[in-house]
Amino acid sequence: MGRSEGENLVFELIQSGGWLMLPIIACSILSLAICLERFWVLQKKRVAPANLLSEVWTMVRNGEMTPERLLQIRNQSFLGQIMVAGLNNSTHGREIMKESIQEAAQHVMHQMERFLNSLGTIAAISPLLGLLGTVIGMIKVFAEIMLQGTGNANVLAGGISEALITTAAGLSIAIPALVFHRYFQRRIETLLIEMEQECQKLVEVVHGDREVDFE
Repeated sequence: MGRSEGENLVFELIQSGGWLMLPIIACSILSLAICLERFWVLQKKRVAPANLLSEVWTMVRNGEMTPERLLQIRNQSFLGQIMVAGLNNSTHGREIMKESIQEAAQHVMHQMERFLNSLGTIAAISPLLGLLGTVIGMIKVFAEIMLQGTGNANVLAGGISEALITTAAGLSIAIPALVFHRYFQRRIETLLIEMEQECQKLVEVVHGDREVDFE
């Protein structure tokens, strides 16, 4: 099958599915965009780079932590944002430092979960749009049967085709959207636990409650 034939087949399927194929296609484009954006944002190096804690502590211990360095660390990763929030309040005591870290972590969690609600919504409404298309298609079939009887096979086939295509399209969008929604949720949970552990180490080292051991 050539490229033009494949394109014509796709166009015919979309056309056969009726107007409800438009929101279903929009859902597919939006879900793909969200997945690609989250894969980019939730990279390990952009969230919690390896050895960041040891690098930060080395600079603190050597008196090299300037405002410029703090800004650079803050802009490089989500973990950097949390650590800088803690370091900025480290002189006010252990509890204030921990509270600052927790507040920054809440903000970071919100950033990491961005667009996930939209992805979950797409996973929920796509099969419903397909089901609506099924209902509309079957209504057309029964309406034609009432008007013309069962003799016009082309009309009946068109209504049944619309019903089946929209259902298949809706499920084709919903299933991967749901899978990736669950995947991103699990990845965020794992990364948040790692960042919490790193920040706890930072608090303990800064306030002398822990020997330097970042292995």
